[in-house]
Amino acid sequence: IQRTAATPFFCGRSNDGEVMALYSGTTQRGQVSISGATTTYGSFSDYRLKENVVPLTGAVAKVMALKPSTFNFIEFPEQTINGFIAHEVAEVEPIAVTGEKDGVDEEGKLLYQSVDPAKLVPLLTAALQAQQAIINTLTARIEALENK
Repeated sequence: IQRTAATPFFCGRSNDGEVMALYSGTTQRGQVSISGATTTYGSFSDYRLKENVVPLTGAVAKVMALKPSTFNFIEFPEQTINGFIAHEVAEVEPIAVTGEKDGVDEEGKLLYQSVDPAKLVPLLTAALQAQQAIINTLTARIEALENK
């Protein structure tokens, strides 16, 4: 498939490198790449594309508000998986969810929500860092008390 104004992506064959480019209009926004046996799904994150960069705060509270669950999909009752319910994630981190809760099209066909777990990784990383800082502080206090 060749990239044209009418196609939102470009697919190609390659032993290594980019095999799919994803576009919004004429601007590439992401890609799927392969290297040996590894597949990478990438959204552009280059610093030159960004402004107003500030540290993420409040991550622990957001992580605590997430509701990880164990469930199966109705179509596959024998397969239990861990994950999230999209509309619950949307209440905490809306950018990680696409679609509307209980969405239907003009003909009444169900439109399902989806979760992009990659959008939760920065939140989880910031929460882990915040908790590690607390652990380090408490460890230092315990050591100081033990050495008295």
